[in-house]
Order: sequence, then C-alpha cells, then structure tokens
Amino acid sequence: MNRFRRIALPGNGPEDVVCLPDGHVLTGLDDGRLLKIDPDSGDIEVLADTAGHLLGLDVAPDGAVIICDHDRGLLRLDAGSGRPTVLVDTVDGRPLHFASNAAAASDGTIYFTASSQRFRIDHWRSDLIEHSATGRLMRRDPDGAVHVLRDDLQFANGIVLAPDESHVLVAETGASRITRYWVAGARTGESEVLIDDLPGYPDNLSVGSDGLVWCALASPRNPTLERIHRLPDRARRILARVPEGLGPDPEDVVWVMAFDFDGATVHSVRPDGVDYTFVTGVAERDGTLYFGTIVGDALGVYTSD
Repeated sequence: MNRFRRIALPGNGPEDVVCLPDGHVLTGLDDGRLLKIDPDSGDIEVLADTAGHLLGLDVAPDGAVIICDHDRGLLRLDAGSGRPTVLVDTVDGRPLHFASNAAAASDGTIYFTASSQRFRIDHWRSDLIEHSATGRLMRRDPDGAVHVLRDDLQFANGIVLAPDESHVLVAETGASRITRYWVAGARTGESEVLIDDLPGYPDNLSVGSDGLVWCALASPRNPTLERIHRLPDRARRILARVPEGLGPDPEDVVWVMAFDFDGATVHSVRPDGVDYTFVTGVAERDGTLYFGTIVGDALGVYTSD
C-alpha cells in the first residue's frame, strides 16, 4: 500500500525541501519566506524572510541553513537568527541571479550553482529552448573568495557533495544528465558526465538517510524540445522568444530517482494518481520521501510499506 499526502503551506513555490535531524523539514517560498515544518502535525514556523525568491537549500555541518535566493544571491542563516547574511551577491563584478542549489563542505567551503546567465526564473523555459549552456558551478571559500569552476553547463541545477568531499555531482536540467566535478585529490578541476541520457529533466539533488543521491525529475523528456535542441543556434534563439503558451509544455507527473555516487540507479519512483505535479525537489528520510514544486502551495509526502 503506497500512501501520499499533502502538507498545505501559506504560500507558493516550495521549490526545494530539506530534512532536519530533529524530524522537521525546511522549504522556501517564492516570496522569500523560509519555513520549518513538522510533517506529523503540519505546524509551520517562519524562520526568516528574505523578501526574495527562494530556491535550493542546504544545511551546513554547523547547522546553518544555506539559501539560494534567485533575487539576492547566496545567503546563510545561522541557527537561532532570523536574519540571513548575504554570502555572495556578485560574481566577477556582475549581480548573481538565479542561484539554484548549494552544498556545504565541512571546512566552510560552499559549492553552488546558478542556472543561467541569460534568463531569470520567470523565463526558465526560454533558457531550456535556447539551450544556452551558460549555467555555472561555483565555489565560495571560507575567506569569501568566489571561483567559477564551470560556466558552460546546460541549466545547472541541483548539487550534492560526495561523503568524502572529493567531488560534487551537478544536475544539468537542459542536458538530462548528471555531471561530476572533482574538487579534491589528483583529479581536482576535472569533470565528466556520470549519468547521461536520463529519462527526464533533473532538478534538485539531495543525499538521503539511505546514503543515496535522490534526484527530482520535473518532467519526462519532451520530444519537441529534444528536436529543438538539434536546430542551429539562431533558430533556437528565435524560438526562445515565442510566447510561453506556444512552446513545449512539461508533462504532469510525479517522478524521482535515486542512484549511488557511482551513478548506478537504485530506485525510480513514479506514483500514479497523486494530487501533485512538477516535482523540483526531493528529500528522503527513513524511507519517506518529501517533494517540493514550483507550481503549487504544498509539500508532498510519499511513504511505502
């Protein structure tokens, strides 16, 4: 018997979801509020309000919440504080927009992504159509220095850090793949495609209590969009300006996958008949899955026994 339920939220766009050690979950809304939720009672506490647009979240080893705010950049909320600190709001002299997801290391280093240098979140479809490959993977050092590690990713999105902190995995939504970038050891600075040709468009990534990498697939791959990607650059740029209603639409589905750090698929979860869609974030704890989305006002909770 599979079970699904919704946790209603006081706002829209819970794009990512993170499990806390005490059993609560975190999510952020498109109006800048960061919420702490008791999944059993449904009680909600507002931890902070950035007045921006919250996307990916991570919890640092010291308990601070690392926040990707589309409008304000990369932020940090220390435990017990209601006021986030801005860590990065410019990169190479330009404002940081569309910070997407982050992963914090034990020494205070933060790896983070920005999906596009061409478009903002209201026009994310345009970036996927244009196939601009301007997504970035970046590193913020403990002293505040910021380094661009890759600036040619296809809509860089979710990111997780390997348990030994030797590499990060990055979801490239526009290429339906997971890329590995080495951040320590003899291969530092090298990158490779770990998982190619995913069956859908990967969004946020997280490491579950089971040690697996959980990946939200916002939609199955769209044949029309795949054909557009094979067109010349100029044609894609023209099509990217077509009104949204005339472009390819994502398919309504709830779909997440889990794989190990070597890229082997362990789970593919695609429940039918649930009142949810367009999963952009997923977190796993003790066999329970928590879903986030940019198109609704609730978290999803899926359990199986």
